[in-house]
Amino acid sequence: MKLYNREWTRREIEARVGRIEQIGGVQRMRGTEGMEDAVEFIRVRTGAGLSYEVLPSRGMDIGLCEYAGVPICWLSPGGIAHPAYYDAQRTEWLRTAAGGLLMTCGLMNVGSACEEEGRQYGLHGRIHHLPARHVAAAGNWIGDEYEIGVKGTIDETTIFGDHLRLTREIRSSLGENVIRIRDVVENVGFTRAAHMILYHFNFGFPLMDERTIVECPEAAVSSRGHRAAADGWGRWQAPEPDTEEQVFFHRDIRTDSKPIARIVNDRFPLCSGESQSVCVELTWDKSRLPNLVQWKMPGQGIHVLGLEPANCFVEGRAAERAQGTLVMLEPGESKLYELELAVRTRK
Repeated sequence: MKLYNREWTRREIEARVGRIEQIGGVQRMRGTEGMEDAVEFIRVRTGAGLSYEVLPSRGMDIGLCEYAGVPICWLSPGGIAHPAYYDAQRTEWLRTAAGGLLMTCGLMNVGSACEEEGRQYGLHGRIHHLPARHVAAAGNWIGDEYEIGVKGTIDETTIFGDHLRLTREIRSSLGENVIRIRDVVENVGFTRAAHMILYHFNFGFPLMDERTIVECPEAAVSSRGHRAAADGWGRWQAPEPDTEEQVFFHRDIRTDSKPIARIVNDRFPLCSGESQSVCVELTWDKSRLPNLVQWKMPGQGIHVLGLEPANCFVEGRAAERAQGTLVMLEPGESKLYELELAVRTRK
């Protein structure tokens, strides 16, 4: 592996440490107070500067994420609340949305709360608040490379209703600042089922400051409602009072099957007091996630940018069906989603 600016064999590394977790690896922890009591955290350290927390209690999403000890993500005011506090009605999702690097939205509704075919669907669906089972977390040597993996399964279902299952695997390699997400969503029920999914990546201070540049793949861009000009998506700003959220839709992405969105901060602050040019790259497969939703909220007390590859937009399940864009899964059918987030430094 490449670590600390040179190549190492497994035995060379093992000769220099008591256990591999001295450098990096995986560790399971549990919250002990407040709304985070009994929430499980799985901390992954890559040894190259990137660390992040996988949340089996919260849909196998990703909470705090840091590079070189400095956060690159945004955390919501409510923290990583236990799913017992979740209220699925209307917009109550906002009370316990964790923020963090990744909040998955879906699997049966994304965006606005709505009623469809006699059922109520709350804002952004249930998956972000459902705990996983069959959770496994381990690090293993593969030759001279040390691979870290976290895997779990989440079911969203109800009696007399649909049954969708998400199996998520998150992987990183020691010595690399990369997170690889591999999701399989399967209709394990026996009737045709609607399926919506949106990957709500959240980026915050100090990665996001007045000098930060946001780059998205070439696409047709429009804004939701009348709150923002369609050309305002690439600009960032200092926190301002009374600033409203803005949502941009990036449609018809004009790239190959792997679009890349970038956040570039040429003066990312390090704990040493120095700064470094940092680029965060998000890559996904547009054949399964053809749309990119961008959430821009630079107001005081929030100050977050969301980049959200999706198989839908955020008007809700009923609107997607009315537009003829609602994705359906046949009984036994599954969809594979693969995304990658990398933190790269620039000289």
